This record gives sequence, structure tokens and C-alpha cells, in this order.
Amino acid sequence: MKILITGNLGYVGPSLISKLRDSYPDGELIGYDMGYFSKCFTNVDFSPENKLDKQIFGDVRNFEESIFEGVDAVVYLAAISNDPMGNKYEEVTMDVNYRSAIRMAKSAKKQGVKSFVFASSCSIYGEADDYAKVETDNLNPLTAYARSKVAAENDLAAVADETFIVTCFRFATACGHSNRLRLDLVLNDFVAGAVTTKEISILSDGTPWRPLIHVSDMGRAIGFGIERKAEQGGSFLVLNTGSKTWNYQVVELANAVAEVIPGVKVSVNPNAQPDKRSYKVNFELFAKLAPDHQPVYDLHTTIRELYSNLQEMGFKDSNYRKSQFIRLEVLNNLQQKNFLNQDLSWAWQKQIQYDIY
Repeated sequence: MKILITGNLGYVGPSLISKLRDSYPDGELIGYDMGYFSKCFTNVDFSPENKLDKQIFGDVRNFEESIFEGVDAVVYLAAISNDPMGNKYEEVTMDVNYRSAIRMAKSAKKQGVKSFVFASSCSIYGEADDYAKVETDNLNPLTAYARSKVAAENDLAAVADETFIVTCFRFATACGHSNRLRLDLVLNDFVAGAVTTKEISILSDGTPWRPLIHVSDMGRAIGFGIERKAEQGGSFLVLNTGSKTWNYQVVELANAVAEVIPGVKVSVNPNAQPDKRSYKVNFELFAKLAPDHQPVYDLHTTIRELYSNLQEMGFKDSNYRKSQFIRLEVLNNLQQKNFLNQDLSWAWQKQIQYDIY
């Protein structure tokens, strides 16, 4: 088995690589990434990429088709990965998350790749009615990030056929420890605040719903996508990916952190403008199709894991929202030092030419 993982030098990559190496000890694993966050290590004994056979530093917007030679499966993690970054770099978000995904899928299919796994998001449900959304429900993307995922899903459907199996995982909001930890995710942010200040200040009224999934469980699901056959959901499949026990309101997440970490005070902002990004999600189809790839982490275990790792790191930075743990801050810092152009290409590379796909 030869697997190409784009965007592997981010939050999800380390645990995914470890799981794939366990699943395919003799397989060939190749990473493909721009390298924005390659130095953002947390609690590592060695680089997670040591478990790869090869690491390519490259841009999904400007790739050579030769990277797909002999590849059996492509995992497309590459993304401008949250709403703040999407808001600042809206056109780049569409190029990376959408247009490049389609170009890569078409090139991969042309080169004989059999499986294409795309990391989508439950955020595409946006402002939702007060019931758990299923895959066939209407979508209501409210941000550039969410819109890019909807566009990619729509066009990937046209690429899939019996020779090219496409799986789009609509992941719940990621959380949990990673060897490239992010703190710009709701639960991770709450734990960091609790550790550094003993306070969790919810900027909204705390009522929005968020489904969550541990980052390691995301890797477990991706393993299903790599191996999936057409009879398991069709040649093209979108799949809500998470667990029914992980639909929480934001205030519930904060209170759970306070239950695990002693002495933490939780406050909400009753005068806040309503956060329209609120959705519950139904994960029954995922449970039916992938019974051997279901999440194993629960909320309190995840909180304890984050707490333990932050303590082990000696984490005390109450100003962490201006640190390398926040992905937008990393990009801002690289631009301020003139390492990145406005389109987020490296300053020493040729200007990216966008092909019509």
C-alpha cells in the first residue's frame, strides 16, 4: 500500500501517520506539505515524520503529477484550516481547500489512484435547526472555510466512479492532544485557559451546539476511508464523522473542563451577539458503515489528556492566543518576517500559476 498524505505537517498529521504506520508496517507513506507549521512541535521524542518513507515540501496549488505514480490512496488534509484564517485569506482558502483538491483528485485518478479521502467538516451545516443533522439535510455554510468544503464535496462527486472511490469525512470539531498541538479549537482553548489563568471566559452566551471528535479518532476514521469499497456507501460518500455522545453546547464543554481541573471559574457573556454557528449532528451512518473505526475517546478523557500534556510541557503562557499554538499567528509571523507572500506562497518560490481544472 502506497499512501500520499497532503497537509501532514499540521494538527491531524502526527496521529494519522502513527496509525497508518501501525496499519501498514510495510507500506509506503509519503507526506506532502508546505511546511508552515513544521516546527510547531509539542511533547515529542522524535519528529512524527520519521515514520514516513518520504516527506515532500510542496504546495497543493502547484504540484507535479508524478507524485501520484504508484500511489494507491490520497488523503487530502491540506487546508486553510479555520474560520479566522479563512476570513483573512478567503481566496487562498478557496484555492487550497477547494480548487486544488479537485485538481489533485483528477490528477490522482488519471495516474491510477484508487481511493481519495477528503477532510470535510460538520461546520457546513452552519446555523441549523434544533435537531441532529444527517448527511442529506440542507447545508448552510456561514464562513469561507465552510463554503470551500461544500464546493469541494460537490465537485468531488463528479470525479468519483467505480475505479476511483471518494470519501468525504464531515468531521466534528477536532480536539485533543497532538504532537503539533493547536489551541485555536474550542475545547483545547478552554483547557489552556484553565491551566494558565484558572478561568474560562466564554465570549458567546454558551448556548451554541458543537459536535467534537478527538484528533486521534479522526485518524481512525481515515483508515476506513482508505480501505472503503464501493459497496460500502457507493463510489462517492459524504459521512458525518464523530459520535452521538459528543454533541455538546459550548457551556457544557467549559463546565466539563472545570470538573476535571480544580479551581476553575467559568463565565459567559449574556450580552454577546448570537453565534450562528450552532449545529447538532447525527453520526448513525458512520456507526453503521464503519463499526470497526468508531471513536474511542470521550470528553473527560480528552480533557485529562490535554491537561496532563500541558502540565508536562510546563505550559504557563496566559497570552497563548498570540503564540505558535494559534495557526493564524504563525502565518502572521511568517508574513511579518517576509517569508510568506500575500497568497501564502513562500517568498523564494515562483509565483503560483493557477491551472483551470
